[in-house]
Amino acid sequence: MGGPGRMKELLIYIAQNLVDHPDAVAVTEREGDGETVLELRVAPEDMGKVIGRQGRIAKEIRALMRSVAQRQGKKVSVEIVD
Repeated sequence: MGGPGRMKELLIYIAQNLVDHPDAVAVTEREGDGETVLELRVAPEDMGKVIGRQGRIAKEIRALMRSVAQRQGKKVSVEIVD
């Protein structure tokens, strides 16, 4: 159960629930240095919704994804790409 594909689905699910344009949400997965990097793209007008004030929402998304990955013995980082 689990696996990196599930992490990608989870990130898409979270992002789609935060934005006004859920169909514009895209996540690209790549292998970084011993970890999986998930690149999150959203519509330009939705950037503020996934970043939040002082980056608070982005931090929470990253923390959540990290804790889920740790439970699976994996390392994941999230990059929000514009």
